Amino acid sequence: MNPGALLATTRRVLTQLRHDRRTLALMMFVPIVLEGLLAWVYEGTPIFDRIGAALLGIFPFIVMFLVTSVATLRERTSGTLERLLTMPLAKIDLILGYALAFGLVAIVQSLLVASCALWLFGLDVAGPAWLLIVVALLDALLGTALGLFVSAFAATEFQAVQFLPAIVLPQFLLCGLLVARDQLPDVLHAISNVLPLSYAVDAMSHVARSADVTGDVLTDLLVVAAFVVAALSLGAATLRRRTP
Repeated sequence: MNPGALLATTRRVLTQLRHDRRTLALMMFVPIVLEGLLAWVYEGTPIFDRIGAALLGIFPFIVMFLVTSVATLRERTSGTLERLLTMPLAKIDLILGYALAFGLVAIVQSLLVASCALWLFGLDVAGPAWLLIVVALLDALLGTALGLFVSAFAATEFQAVQFLPAIVLPQFLLCGLLVARDQLPDVLHAISNVLPLSYAVDAMSHVARSADVTGDVLTDLLVVAAFVVAALSLGAATLRRRTP
């Protein structure tokens, strides 16, 4: 790994994002709007406090997955990726550069979304606010890592978008938000045990219910972090110079 090449990639991606105001608006404000809409829909009921924390992680996860997969594919179809890889730039440097750039954006996104949920929309959680932000950040990084990984298997931006229902929606249905995971049929429960979003929602639920930083929360965070590392490693291994 070449730190100089990694940082150069990070700066280039951040510069592109800075000039792409629509994408920045999508990443920063769409999760806030969705969380606010949820609070408005369930105003005066305990439902927002029950599911708001979990969705605080799910919304950034979905947005970062979509933006990252499309942005990476665009680099390849435009020929930018092929030109970059003719230089002394390793695939892992490129992937980590993208991950670091989008990760920095995810930090800002998580801070904004969590702050608005807690202090503007009135989300009531038992756990510390900083831990809620950490879990939201890991969820956003998970979306980034999976987006980088699946972009290698799409030939067009339309196909990249199609991975959203294929990869994200099954996790949304089985993560425990709609039905508690221990109440799922045995086969679905077993599948949910190998889906990263399940552990992200479990961590958010623990923070919402408990004021203590328990071992269960730390275990869930480590599992999500392991999925992030695995997705980035697979993304570097499957990265192609261009789309055939």
